[in-house]
Amino acid sequence: MDISPFSSIHAKNGFICDMDGVIYHGNRLLPGAAEFVAWLKAAGKRFLFLTNSSERSPRELHQKLARLGLDVGEEHFYTSALATAAFLSSQKPGGSAFVIGDAGVLNALYEAGISMNDVNPDYVVIGETRSYSYERIEKAIRLVQAGAKLIGTNPDVTGPTEHGIVPACGALIAPVELATGCKAYFIGKPNPLIMRHALKQLGCRREETAIIGDRMDTDIIAGIESEIETVLVLTGVTKVGDLPRFAYRPHHVLDSIGDLVPK
Repeated sequence: MDISPFSSIHAKNGFICDMDGVIYHGNRLLPGAAEFVAWLKAAGKRFLFLTNSSERSPRELHQKLARLGLDVGEEHFYTSALATAAFLSSQKPGGSAFVIGDAGVLNALYEAGISMNDVNPDYVVIGETRSYSYERIEKAIRLVQAGAKLIGTNPDVTGPTEHGIVPACGALIAPVELATGCKAYFIGKPNPLIMRHALKQLGCRREETAIIGDRMDTDIIAGIESEIETVLVLTGVTKVGDLPRFAYRPHHVLDSIGDLVPK
């Protein structure tokens, strides 16, 4: 019988788990991550790694975890890039986009039937990328001013790496918002759209699901607004001293993901 403080979590059938700051920092696996994944598999839990990062495809995420020593199939990953592609496809089937982003979002858009267009696109889509330049931002601004809709894969301003905090989509898209006066529409957490996609892919109801993340402003608020039990881990962006700044609280606060593994 599970009498730990986390018995309500252990009883859940489904787990939605963030990656950056929860499972790894860059190319470094975080303590307890391997044990947590092993427990999910051994206990027969349904689980989905839901990441706001749009850089990588599910195949690349599978390969990344494999390099870190974790064997997780591609079906266990869902990204803001996939959610963005699904949204644009539903809004304007066969539409076009000018994209500032990496392979994850480019591949997702192609597969959803969205073509690349740097002349008169329906959308300007911005995600995480290291190929960020003044020239491309300048073009994005002109296209938005000409009528293209501004889409961000996620609202994260920063993200954790093994070298510290780095700019994320929210910071990269800010110059376009400021220069055009247009507010971007963000698809990733905490948008209810991506949460509904995640629950559908997981095959679980919200009552039998828990969400685990390292950010109050995306992971935890996404869970609260979706009425999913929330677990904040302190290995990423949000620290204990940050909690009083928020008007909402997670159901559980842990030092790391390893603390969730039944002893």
